[in-house]
Amino acid sequence: MAGKNSVELVGLLSPEDPNAPSELPRALWPLRSSISLDTRRSLDRSRSFERGLSFEGRRSIDQRASIDGRRSTDVRPSLEVLALRPRAQLDEHARPSLDRSTRKEFPLPRHVPLEDDDFVPSEGLTSEQHAVLLMQYGRNELAEKSTPKWLMFLQQLYGPMPIMIWISIIIEAAIQNVPDMAILLAIQFINAGIGFYESAKAGDAVAALKASLKPSATCKRDGVWQVVDAGTLVPGDLVQLNAGFAVPADCIVNEGRIEVDQAALTGESLPVTMVKGDSPKMGSNVTRGEVEASVQFTGKNTFFGRTAQMIQGVNELGNLQKVLLKIMSALTVVSVVLCLITLVYLIAGKSVHIVEALNFVVVLLVASIPIAIEIVTTTTLAVGARKLAAMKAIVTRLVSIEEMAGMDMLCSDKTGTLTLNKMVIQEECPCALIGQDMHSVLQHAGLAAKWNEPPKDALDTMILGSVDRAALDSYVQIDYMPFDATIKRTEGTLRCPDGRVMKVSKGAPNVILNLCHNREEIRASVEATILDLGKRGVRCLGVARTFLTGTDKDSQVLGWELLGVLTFLDPPRPDTKRTIERANEYGVQVKMITGDHQVIAIETARSLGMGTNIKEADGLPEMDADGKPPKDLGDNFGPDIEAADGFAHVYPEHKFLIVEALRQRGWKVGMTGDGVNDAPALKRADVGIAVSGATDAARAASDIVITAPGLSVVVEAIIIARCIFQRAKNFINYRVAATLQLLLFFFITVFVFPPDYYYNKNDVASQSPDEERWPVFFQLPVLLLMLITLLNDGTLITIGYDTVQPSKGPEKWNLPMLTTVSIILAAVACFSSLLLVWAALDSWNPHGLFAGLGLPPVPYSQIVMIIYMKVSVSDFLTLFSARTKSFFFTERPGNLLLAGGMIALSLSTLLGCVWPASTIDHIFVVGLASGHYPYRLWALWVWLYCLLVWMVQDLVKVGTYRVIYRFHLFGAQEGSTITKEELDNEELIMQKQV
Repeated sequence: MAGKNSVELVGLLSPEDPNAPSELPRALWPLRSSISLDTRRSLDRSRSFERGLSFEGRRSIDQRASIDGRRSTDVRPSLEVLALRPRAQLDEHARPSLDRSTRKEFPLPRHVPLEDDDFVPSEGLTSEQHAVLLMQYGRNELAEKSTPKWLMFLQQLYGPMPIMIWISIIIEAAIQNVPDMAILLAIQFINAGIGFYESAKAGDAVAALKASLKPSATCKRDGVWQVVDAGTLVPGDLVQLNAGFAVPADCIVNEGRIEVDQAALTGESLPVTMVKGDSPKMGSNVTRGEVEASVQFTGKNTFFGRTAQMIQGVNELGNLQKVLLKIMSALTVVSVVLCLITLVYLIAGKSVHIVEALNFVVVLLVASIPIAIEIVTTTTLAVGARKLAAMKAIVTRLVSIEEMAGMDMLCSDKTGTLTLNKMVIQEECPCALIGQDMHSVLQHAGLAAKWNEPPKDALDTMILGSVDRAALDSYVQIDYMPFDATIKRTEGTLRCPDGRVMKVSKGAPNVILNLCHNREEIRASVEATILDLGKRGVRCLGVARTFLTGTDKDSQVLGWELLGVLTFLDPPRPDTKRTIERANEYGVQVKMITGDHQVIAIETARSLGMGTNIKEADGLPEMDADGKPPKDLGDNFGPDIEAADGFAHVYPEHKFLIVEALRQRGWKVGMTGDGVNDAPALKRADVGIAVSGATDAARAASDIVITAPGLSVVVEAIIIARCIFQRAKNFINYRVAATLQLLLFFFITVFVFPPDYYYNKNDVASQSPDEERWPVFFQLPVLLLMLITLLNDGTLITIGYDTVQPSKGPEKWNLPMLTTVSIILAAVACFSSLLLVWAALDSWNPHGLFAGLGLPPVPYSQIVMIIYMKVSVSDFLTLFSARTKSFFFTERPGNLLLAGGMIALSLSTLLGCVWPASTIDHIFVVGLASGHYPYRLWALWVWLYCLLVWMVQDLVKVGTYRVIYRFHLFGAQEGSTITKEELDNEELIMQKQV
């Protein structure tokens, strides 16, 4: 073992430097952590390096050197000068260490890696030792950066829309309009409070889901192998690193060989082979092999803990936010431009005092821009996240919710997803060797597993649950090769009770068959047996053995013999067939992708009502030399892949190629999987879905992790995602329509309907001497405009809870169509408001419209309240029209939305009726039924008028959709199959789209 004078590689100097020192100056010490893994291996292979350092020194280098993510392309170790320095000069912060007092109070085992020169391979900790180390090092977790609640609230006050309100508040304060400033402040903090509440709920829901995904590790404690929470690992623990699982901490391989995917740390696309003394890092994944390793660093002291940054947060809104911000920006630009034109016109054309004009324009701007857009977005996603949470679906990337709404192809793994993944062993066991029976074949299969450890997969669970483990203890397992997706078998090397050494292998029957020395003699009968069993949906597991010539594992193999074929069933889940039918109903095709035998895949597909055109993967191309798919993959192989109902006998690269080909053909692909072999395809798919029981590698590569068994949760998640998408579209329809209605109404009214013109034209002064002179432009008092905004935003929030019908086809954004429909809705509402304001202002005309209807003249104070009630009521009714493509009564709104709308309509009506006679912003206003004037039925007539306009608006909306779908405008039917019958009946088309 290295002592105090052992040295460590700290950097590389140019060979041309004649003064290269044997000790590197402190200023250059950080270079010791910049050596790439490839460089270290090249150095390790060089003869000069081997002569210069002992094994312990080489291991020390590998432990110390960190991964910088760059591959060395030109490594010439024989020309390098190695700068070494005594270990005593190492800086203290390089690694954590127990203080001396702790070591005195409690004697720790020598394999706790306090320093590299104190390290020997761990043999496991006792519970008492683990408790002390856990107290010293803390949990093996990275401190997740969370936003304090108070900061979440403040964030609601400085977004793009709140800044607009703050500017308006400052302007109101500058012109000393304290009442309006107070109103705007109230609006600001009410919106901030609602946004904070919804954001906090969304964050809490996602945090609760992520808490259920805590990784586990197989660790030896108190001499017993057990599955523990990976967060409890400490330096000195002995762990198993298995294919398909994440490396739980920075470890050192004790013995053996594994392949590790370090792409998340280094960006290298190919797995790295690691042997004794190498250090797999936390955050990487084991792709092949199985070894025991000693934990060296945990938590924040790991390489990953020192360098990783949070790249995903609960407030990521992705493409949905981009679309809404695009809409918001467009509406804001239109609002600002029209308001500036109005301001200039009032000051220059109407000689309105700048303070009065500025006050009106500022409030109109605040009322017209979509202030609540971020709150509604947060609410919509929060509701969706909570619904997914209730169904045991963890969203690791929120943008995937929207992508799932557009999914039209689902590639599903068979085992564990379409089937129960609960293997039931059968009595039927075709034996190939005389003297063997089902009991002996099963016993040999148990010897090809680690029977004294927790089962690693469903097959081991089945076998070890059926075999007599006590009988296996008479054998000594001296070597073991774990399952690997590329070789599809396991192998155990054992010393028999009689002293002979035997190898036993279990795995795919065709793989085991090819091992046997007499494979050509028995191939026909074995394959016929497997085919016959497969046609009945029975799965097979081949078991073979061989004896070695010597007494150690490296002795010569005599020849493999097939013992027999174990049979078992993995029955489909009871709900899978209906789940696939539902997926098809919602426009999602389901393809089975499995590594199982073709005849078993066909039988499973037949029992599930899927197509039976299951192809083998041998017709797919190979990856390029650099590990990338062919560029012409979609063009050359896409049609065949599209036509197939599934694929059998696939390897990991086949799954990746299938997903990539479908994506190149324009499909939105979802991929389900649970194993490490599924990870590349999960990562490449538009929506990667790790199903229940998935490995750490599969979870890390996925966008959504399903913790409930089966495929039904996936289909439900698609439906929920489409509901979220539908609510977002409804919100955009309404928000654009409401903004344009309000903004265009006041813009046109200022230019076209000046009240003083009608006052003079109809000689109102002579007809009613008590009537004050009317203003030069029409406006609503700030308080009334803010009431419309507040009630509007409050109702908007309930859209996130609306009951919607998910689309029967994949969703995608069609902003031209949405904008067109919104403009139509706004145009009808705006025109009706303009018609009403004209008729009301002209009501003193004895030949006017009101006079012709037998209605009395309307005082200006009540004209203001009539328009307030009309704009407010019309706004809320537009919401119920905007949420459907057919007539508003064809879909019942959600209870919360209905309640919010009813409350807003009731308050608007009540305020319009009983508003006390008062002067607001120099405008005298009075309620329509307050008794100030003898005629009290104006509110009734306004309501009847609004209902009539609503019916017309809804009829025009339905007609607009029919025209869009009949003439294929804006690509509205793209991706849908429209029959001739539907083309003749636009209502069927709309129902299909909805």
